[in-house]
Amino acid sequence: MIYESIIEATEEFDAKYCIGEGGYGRVYKAQLQTGETIVVKKLKEAVDVEMVSQKAFEREIHALTETRHRNIIKLYGFCSSSRHSFLVYEFLESGSLKDVLNNEERIATFDWNKRVNVVKGVAHALSYMHHECSPPIIHRDISSKNVLLDKEYEAHVSDFGTAKVLQPYSSNWTSFAGTFGYAAPELAYTMEVNEQCDIYSFGVVTLEVIMGCHPGDLIFSLVSASSSPSSNSIISWPMKEVLDQRVPFPKGNVLGEVALVTKMAFLCLNPKPKHRPTMQQVSRAISSQSSNMLSLSEDIKLEELIDPKCFTY
Repeated sequence: MIYESIIEATEEFDAKYCIGEGGYGRVYKAQLQTGETIVVKKLKEAVDVEMVSQKAFEREIHALTETRHRNIIKLYGFCSSSRHSFLVYEFLESGSLKDVLNNEERIATFDWNKRVNVVKGVAHALSYMHHECSPPIIHRDISSKNVLLDKEYEAHVSDFGTAKVLQPYSSNWTSFAGTFGYAAPELAYTMEVNEQCDIYSFGVVTLEVIMGCHPGDLIFSLVSASSSPSSNSIISWPMKEVLDQRVPFPKGNVLGEVALVTKMAFLCLNPKPKHRPTMQQVSRAISSQSSNMLSLSEDIKLEELIDPKCFTY
């Protein structure tokens, strides 16, 4: 894959190939002469964002050239020149998790087995980044828009522009990065980057997959219920009223798997960072075939999946 082939495929980054735009640049979809479809992220060229974009560009290259995992997007190559700076990725047919959850026509095919597998995929990717990469890699912006799905709905973590490599014996303090509604609450008072940031965000994304929408109200109920319990709180509702109503309620073993990933999500949302499980523990737990949750009553309530010690201060 050479520079000229990318320029030719995008017709010098013609707007008709643009499929999105982020803080650091535009994203293009194009087909090479070989027939392969690719995605190209081109950095913005404005002077006021050039320095920020370049840092994100370098972070993404550093992170993705150090990783090899089926649930992390593949970086095919990159170019940094006086004319253009861009990254070339594999094309994932189903788009972002956020797009799928917001698409009323496609949501019916996003069944519970696929949803559980998406959660498992993200967990496996983060476990790999935190525990198998040396030094560990912290994503810092796990959200439904940064989880891409292929045609089989296999999850691929993407957008490493804010990623941080945890260097031993050096400062891991940095400026805020992340997406509102997914960022860990401790980032309001500390700028220290560690694995706990990703773990919390994973919990949010997991509940979003299960509920079909951002779980902001549920998370608020979790925290407020610890100080002023109420029978009207969402956490006292039957699980069937909280799950995404656009697909049939899961049955049998599938219900058990949905309940298990929901339980793990609540553990990841613990307000006390040190009390959250590691992503390795989460990955192993939700992949275990010996779970005692594989046979549950359809009337199970959310509060039965919550460790009461998690949300007490």
